[in-house]
Amino acid sequence: MHSSSVMIKDVPFSERPREKMAKFGAEQLSNQELLAVLIRSGTKEESVLQLSQRVLYDFDGLLMLKEATVEELQTIKGIGLAKALELRAAIELGRRIYTYHEEERWVIRSPEDVSGLVMEEMRFLTQEHFVILCLNTKNQVIHRQTLFIGSLNSSIVHPREVFKEALRRSAAAVICIHNHPSGDPDPSREDIDVTKRLIEAGQILGIDVLDHIIIGDRRFTSLKEKGCV
Repeated sequence: MHSSSVMIKDVPFSERPREKMAKFGAEQLSNQELLAVLIRSGTKEESVLQLSQRVLYDFDGLLMLKEATVEELQTIKGIGLAKALELRAAIELGRRIYTYHEEERWVIRSPEDVSGLVMEEMRFLTQEHFVILCLNTKNQVIHRQTLFIGSLNSSIVHPREVFKEALRRSAAAVICIHNHPSGDPDPSREDIDVTKRLIEAGQILGIDVLDHIIIGDRRFTSLKEKGCV
């Protein structure tokens, strides 16, 4: 006599929750299947899909499951402490993501805004640091990164490195910044050449290089305002 329960090995490979998720993405899975991915394995009597169905049934769907404690989860046969903790952690993580509010992002409207963001930090540096700010379409800073340290020249500041980060962040524009340890923010010929090269590369990629700011000691120079680029 055959058991009425269907084990996961009896489910077609392409219909198993993990395989289905890998192929089609999490959004294509039912609540039962998503739960099965988290629970991972069933019991001798039940497949993981059947166990997941019972969890949802016992907690009246997602509504009460989101409030379920570790102890309450453990009352379900087949859910031990380890599985209960994993489920509770996943539920809590989902709650935090849903309620997460991003910090206010720094908005760049002028070279003064750039200076206000980096001056106190960069004016004391004893080596040249080349920094990029990645901006979204609202000119909010979505990422900031120091890309190069050392004497600034075209062989060091390669457009590939600058725009790799901008593309990864889906930036609409970038602002380049570097400091002059001498405290004098006047641009060198090399500074201007590097900037022109970056602007040209940005035009090809569809990412605007809005400015290149040179930081001195309590002073700065905008190559855009200076008309150098």
